[in-house]
Amino acid sequence: MKKITESSSNHEHLDKMSTQELLVNINKEDQCVALAVEKEILSITSFIDACFERMKNGGRLFYIGAGTSGRLGIVDASECPPTFGIEHGIVVGIIAGGDAAIRKAVEFAEDDKEQAWKDLLEYKITKDDTIIGIAASGSTPYVIGGLEKAKQNGILTAGISCNPDSLLAKTAQFSITPIVGPEFVTGSTRMKSGTAQKLVLNMISTSLMIKLGRVKGNKMVDMQLSNDKLIDRGTKIIIDETQIDYSAAEVLLKKFGSVRKAIEAYKNGN
Repeated sequence: MKKITESSSNHEHLDKMSTQELLVNINKEDQCVALAVEKEILSITSFIDACFERMKNGGRLFYIGAGTSGRLGIVDASECPPTFGIEHGIVVGIIAGGDAAIRKAVEFAEDDKEQAWKDLLEYKITKDDTIIGIAASGSTPYVIGGLEKAKQNGILTAGISCNPDSLLAKTAQFSITPIVGPEFVTGSTRMKSGTAQKLVLNMISTSLMIKLGRVKGNKMVDMQLSNDKLIDRGTKIIIDETQIDYSAAEVLLKKFGSVRKAIEAYKNGN
C-alpha cells in the first residue's frame, strides 16, 4: 500500500511558479492541517487522560523520533521547563543519532530498530513513564523498535503518524493519525506532516501541564524568569491578580522568584 506521505504533490511544475504562486499554494495546502488534527481530538483526549494518570504520580513523558519528527519532539520537550516551570527531565525528547542529529542528519540512524530502547534505558525508564513515538511515515524502525520494547515492559505508548493503518499506528496503544494528504513538495514531510505533529504535541504537553496545575486561570504562573520580557510579563500577571502597582509587583516577583509564590505571599500578607 502506497503511503499518503509519499504520494505525488497536488501541484505540478513548482519550479515554474512565481514566488507568490509558491506561497499561495503552500498556504492553501497548510489550511488542511488544523482540520486533520481536529479529527484526532478524541484519540488525543484518551491518550492525555491515560498519560496524566501516570504523570500525576511522578511518571515522565518521552518523545522518540528521527529527523524532523525527532527534532519536533526535542523542541516541545525543551519548552516545557521555561514555560511551565517543571524540572528538566520530566518531558524528554530523544532523536535517532543523538544530539548531533539535531543540527545535522546522521546517516541510517533511523534504521536501527534496537537503538531507541538503548537510548531510553539511559534515562532509567520505568513502568510509570510514557513514550510517544513520532514518525510521519509511521514506519521508522528506530521508533517502532522503541515502542515494541516499551510495550513489552509495561510502558504506556502512543504514536503520531500521518499515514492510516501504519505499523506505528498498529504498534502503539494510542494511535494519533492526522491525515494531511500529499506534501507540496512530494515526500517532504517537514511541511504539512511536521506542522500536524507539532500541533498535536502542543495539545498534549500544554493540556498535561494545565492538568498538572502548572497554569492558573490562563496564566503561566510557574514560568522561568529567564529574561527581561518574562520578568515584565510575570510582573503584569501579579498586578492582575493583586491590583498592586508595577513597582511593588516587581519587587515581590524578584523577592520570591516565581509568579505563583509572589501572589501567594501577597495574599498571605507576607
